Amino acid sequence: MTVIDRRAARVVLVDRADRALLLRGSDPARPGLRWWFTPGGGLDEGETPAQGAARELFEETGLRIDPADLGEPVWHQVTRFSYDSRQYRQEQDFYLLRVDGWQVDTTGFDDEERATIDGHHWWSAEELDATTETIFPEDLADLLRRLTGVA
Repeated sequence: MTVIDRRAARVVLVDRADRALLLRGSDPARPGLRWWFTPGGGLDEGETPAQGAARELFEETGLRIDPADLGEPVWHQVTRFSYDSRQYRQEQDFYLLRVDGWQVDTTGFDDEERATIDGHHWWSAEELDATTETIFPEDLADLLRRLTGVA
């Protein structure tokens, strides 16, 4: 089995109520399977992680920022997953970005995102702890608490 090795960057977008924005996605190869995830994705050729995170944030939420506004990554993860009948090994950096609030605009979705992303929600750490839904990264509630200082 071939494993696709890729780099990605993600944004933990946090509002003034210390809630993180997550998008709900699905896998074309596994209808009915849904999960929540932070905005972000694979880097384009020649992109830095901050540039990729800023690009993906704009495409997925409509929020345009300067990559320099992201600062340094707050967390790094290596994850393995399958998507659309392909296996991936993904190294990803996470950036924290605080906003007062944001009205999500999905007009920047590409065709695949339009077909596989069907919702968004601002999640508190408590909601993340209580949900039975699948959340990526799995330890997002703890990461959110660490980043926001909320107990």
